[in-house]
Amino acid sequence: MYPSRFKYESPKTIEEAVKLLDAGKGESKVLAGGQSLIPMLKLRFAFPDELIDINNIPGLDKITFDADGTCHIGALVRHEHLVDSAEIAKLQPTIAAAAPLVADPVIRTRGTFVGSVCHADPQGDWAATMIALHGSIVAQGPKGKRTIAMKDFVQGPYANALNYNEIAIEAVIPAPKGKRVGGYLKLERRVGDFATASVAVALDMDGDRVIGAGIALAGVGGKTIDANDAAESLIGQTLNATSIAKCAELVAAKAEPRSDHRGSAEYKRHLVATFVTRILTAHSAQKAA
Repeated sequence: MYPSRFKYESPKTIEEAVKLLDAGKGESKVLAGGQSLIPMLKLRFAFPDELIDINNIPGLDKITFDADGTCHIGALVRHEHLVDSAEIAKLQPTIAAAAPLVADPVIRTRGTFVGSVCHADPQGDWAATMIALHGSIVAQGPKGKRTIAMKDFVQGPYANALNYNEIAIEAVIPAPKGKRVGGYLKLERRVGDFATASVAVALDMDGDRVIGAGIALAGVGGKTIDANDAAESLIGQTLNATSIAKCAELVAAKAEPRSDHRGSAEYKRHLVATFVTRILTAHSAQKAA
């Protein structure tokens, strides 16, 4: 099926893009990677009056770190950039673990981190990592910039907190409190498939003791699930069989899976507990070694 007719704009600055969005009164869409938007246009699930292509705006394709370790991921950073980044591999292990599992190699060359977060797919990888990392999205609109915490950004399936005249210009991940460790696991039926269940874990460590923790889930509910309150059971603890089992149980209880062709609700909840256990146990084993 062909998309419905639309006007195409290619602004050269964020300010120009915001003006176009504002004038569109909610009938315009931003095009970054397009790996979610283009299929929706072709299926006529989306039919905007106008596409605003931000790919010619300079400076949005950078991954930067502040002196304290705060990470900034620009709106045009592609998935493959995160796969290839030595700094991400060293400083953000949760993102590094998730990056090669996003979709497939073709989509990773064009799809963007921030665009995926904004898409708010309940089975998407990046919103889960951002919630586990206590990240935020910086949006720019006619009144300037504002920062939206990820816990408030994803509001439902395919729904985010952006106003119609705002553009998400970067994702921000706060500096670690100690040594940052973590992981990401997901079950997919084949490469590029949506997750049956996935778990993002991010920990800040002071020696053997957990001083910061975050966990989020995808694929096991109507939206990305914030399990950070369950992860807090680890704070002040060392990673051992007892603390890991308790955390896995609490996180699994946060899942809201439905039985479908991918498996029963009980199976998916078991997957969540298993993935939490594997990630935490792997780190515990590394410390013991």
